[in-house]
Amino acid sequence: MEEKCLCEPSEILIFPCSGGSNVGQIANQAGVKLTQEGTGRLFCLAGIGGHVSGMIESTKAGKIIVAIDGCPVACAKKTLEHAGFHIDEYVEVMELGIEKNHDFNLNQADVQKVVNLLTSRIAERRGS
Repeated sequence: MEEKCLCEPSEILIFPCSGGSNVGQIANQAGVKLTQEGTGRLFCLAGIGGHVSGMIESTKAGKIIVAIDGCPVACAKKTLEHAGFHIDEYVEVMELGIEKNHDFNLNQADVQKVVNLLTSRIAERRGS
């Protein structure tokens, strides 16, 4: 099987955690929502961790790298840094006062908190 990435480079790349807790899934849902709203493009953190060449090259072409972690374990941040990438915007969901648990009936207001924070930060960075 050919190792080929179907991801096209984008100006703003979003790498959320998708860990096995509510906060990991909130991070992931925030990344999805930011993509749906046109703020940036959701990218594959696992591909970076797996050193998939096409994903690495597409990430190198990005201008702003956003990492969203659910908790202080910081898997998204550590994976990107291990691959040699500088993170331009970073959010840890638990730092927003959201407690970690294993209830996957996510509170959409929690997802929106993350989205609002990153939308604001990215707009500032872009000078909008």
